Amino acid sequence: MNVSTNNLKSSGIPTVIDDPAIPPLQFVAPEGFHALPVDADSDTRILAATAFTRELFPEGNVHLWESAAPFYAGLTEVFADSGLAYSAMGVFGDGHGGVVHFSFTVGAIVSPYATSDEATEAIGRSLGRDPGNDSRRIILPCGPAVSNISVREITIGAELTATGDEARLLTGQIQVFVPFPNAPYIAVFTLDTAAMEYWGEICDMTAAILETVSFEPAPRHAGNDATGN
Repeated sequence: MNVSTNNLKSSGIPTVIDDPAIPPLQFVAPEGFHALPVDADSDTRILAATAFTRELFPEGNVHLWESAAPFYAGLTEVFADSGLAYSAMGVFGDGHGGVVHFSFTVGAIVSPYATSDEATEAIGRSLGRDPGNDSRRIILPCGPAVSNISVREITIGAELTATGDEARLLTGQIQVFVPFPNAPYIAVFTLDTAAMEYWGEICDMTAAILETVSFEPAPRHAGNDATGN
């Protein structure tokens, strides 16, 4: 089985988190990532969401784009209010006419720990108390981190299903906590999906993204601030 998803190829272009509330942070994502406009203000959010839906559904029509835009505008507002610095939808073809879909977010939380090692030790210990978590300390090129994988079964109410019957859906989450090396923050990368038949490929893709995480400031070009993709 092969997930085409633009073959999960890296875009090669760093996504730069341009948020004055946190220190510099960047990573490289696959080509199939579509970033929600979490930095749009309330006056321009619906226009930004409309542009997002056109990018997400390039083969759609005006009716689809305009009807979907309010949903994504609301989702963007929720993510922005939650303090997330970056949020994207991953939408890839499965090579058989289907679609693999997941969400990917990046945020930062204040760290009470003096060092990266102290932070990862405490986070790993806390997450390990839940037997439903697969939590482990890892070493990335940018430094130590803690990965946490969980698989949960959720119940979908009968009013939301096509059959009118209650349904159960298996979902997976990958969450990785990466302490900033020289700042009192912890970056939190989160991926959620219900496409569990492609779980192995999604885990591999997430690992590849994490290998590119950097806390170095983005290079600035004359007359322009650094921007992401």
